[in-house]
Amino acid sequence: MTAELTRGQNHPLPRARLEIRVSAGTPVVAGATLGDENGTIHGVEQVAHPGAPTLPGLEVSRQAAADHRLAVDLDAVSDAVHRVSVLLALPVGGRGPARFGAVAAPFIAVTDLDGGEVASYTITGLEAETAVVALELYRRQGAWKVRAVGQGYAGGLAELLADQKLSQAHQLAASIHEAVASGLARSVPAPPATAPAHRPDHGTVPRTGPGAPVPPPTSPYDPQGASAPGPQTPAAAGRPGAAQPYPGGPGEPAATGQPSASAPAGGGPIDYSHPRRQNAAPPPPPPAAPPAEPGQSARPVAGDATGWSMEERLYNQVWGMFEDLARTTAAYRSAVDFAESRMEKELDQVLSDPRSRIGGQGDAAREAARSRHGRLVSQAREVLDRDVAQLVAEAEVVEPALPAAFARWDNPVWHAYRVPMEIPMALRLGDLHLPEADRIRVPMLIRLPLERGLWIDSGRSASLDGSFADSHEMRRLGLETAVAHAARLLAVYPAGEFTVHVIDPAGSGAQALAPLVQSGVLAAPPAQGAAGAADVLARLTQRVDLVQMALRAGAPDALPPGVDTSQQLLIVNDFPHGFDDRAVNQLRYLADEGPAVGVHLMMVADREESAGFGPLLDPLWRSLLRLTPVADDHLADPWVGHAWTYEPPLVPPGSQVLRQVLSQVAAARRSWGR
Repeated sequence: MTAELTRGQNHPLPRARLEIRVSAGTPVVAGATLGDENGTIHGVEQVAHPGAPTLPGLEVSRQAAADHRLAVDLDAVSDAVHRVSVLLALPVGGRGPARFGAVAAPFIAVTDLDGGEVASYTITGLEAETAVVALELYRRQGAWKVRAVGQGYAGGLAELLADQKLSQAHQLAASIHEAVASGLARSVPAPPATAPAHRPDHGTVPRTGPGAPVPPPTSPYDPQGASAPGPQTPAAAGRPGAAQPYPGGPGEPAATGQPSASAPAGGGPIDYSHPRRQNAAPPPPPPAAPPAEPGQSARPVAGDATGWSMEERLYNQVWGMFEDLARTTAAYRSAVDFAESRMEKELDQVLSDPRSRIGGQGDAAREAARSRHGRLVSQAREVLDRDVAQLVAEAEVVEPALPAAFARWDNPVWHAYRVPMEIPMALRLGDLHLPEADRIRVPMLIRLPLERGLWIDSGRSASLDGSFADSHEMRRLGLETAVAHAARLLAVYPAGEFTVHVIDPAGSGAQALAPLVQSGVLAAPPAQGAAGAADVLARLTQRVDLVQMALRAGAPDALPPGVDTSQQLLIVNDFPHGFDDRAVNQLRYLADEGPAVGVHLMMVADREESAGFGPLLDPLWRSLLRLTPVADDHLADPWVGHAWTYEPPLVPPGSQVLRQVLSQVAAARRSWGR
């Protein structure tokens, strides 16, 4: 079973010959260092990099690329080597991003030679860093393990190598970057995006995949020669999919004067195999699209994106749909704004000329300005409608193909649900849409394990349809939404690897919590009263402290007996009733420190009612992802500035699917003795 690691976690390695696969969404330099038991590097000959790619038991890529495969044979490394550190760095002096915080989170997977994944790690939390130690393979009592590190360095490779006690750190870092820049390490173009083949008429929303550089949208063509500038759109977040090559444009090799190392001279398909290795399997190809009718675009296909599995391809495709919808809506809004500003400018010019205010000349000029405005807006709307229609057709084939973790509760996949043996890469927390494209709903997928807690806002609110829900109804809906989220988390984790605790101080949520309580999936009955809440908070706070101390000591396996190592979720209902300042501080601590060690927080609370805590509550509010139990356009998109309408994943009225899923989870936990 694949281990999905978080920072500091480790996992035993079952065999010595391995591959380390890197997917960064943008071209990076990959390398590795060989260190002693203290992690010290004894000379530049202990560093494998594009200029010197092979060492005993180690081979790295010879070029900067968005995807890498590093070959490792732990039996072949020297007995003096106790640590093999895998490092990533952004190339310098090119046109690529200047820091890891501006790109998608790099994904690292340790696999066997057959492609079976042993452990994986997504490096999150990077900002100004330009180099990072992704993970390390280390020797412990004669056995090898892998540990997720994720240690970044704003000073780049030189600072990273100096931190590992390499005396020639600056000289070696300079030579590595020089090798990359001079063509000793040539960029490998990423797999071509599938959009041009399947969407020949989808010009304003070219599919690039999550994490790929996105060109700014443009307005529709203006027959008089003017067009509106689109907003700048930095790379979107998400797991790396198809990426543009570095530093050239789509399908172009790097500007080194030499052809790409993996692209045939005749322009044939890209060779996905690791340079000079023949045992690396290529990623599964996406399914072929059905032939299109003459004069029509090709029909969409589920899984039509890059990825190593169907789950990853669907995840990347959903993110691609999100990007497409955001981009085409931004282009439409930009075109409308331009048309408005142009009409206002032309009308001002008409009114500023006294001659145009006499007779019919001014009326004709005003009518011409309004006509041009209407034509521009109409053209923009036609482009938007065409793109939305394509996305609707894609959603109609993608939605039925989604696995349970990505699917709505009304998807038939839940009727064939079985408790999984592996953790999925993401979870669906609802749907997103925009007012200009109300026909299309894009799944809101969040990577697992959760990196932020959730605040289910139970405050009195007006829904988008104009109806109002009172405070009691909102509290009920808020807790029901929290139960639906918790049920999904329990359903997608293997048996016994996810534990749910509930604090319900006044017992007001008994009806909404009934599915969790009656199925027996809770770790204990909901805690009530101030004493019950204090006990649960103290136990979870102590667990965070113990795991943090073990990680800081470099001994994550040395935990006291009885410590539950599964992922933990705490649902807090009816906050702030029954909580004092000490409890709020404990909740803040769990929200800030808990996710890194597997403890997650889900608050069901009214922000206005909680305002009495003042500044004490603000950090807790900001650290959690706010969701609502009713449709609300509150989710801000930093990519292009849209306010997305969020719709919660409610169970259909009268459906028993949630109870059926929870009963299977409970039965699986009992069979595993949990």
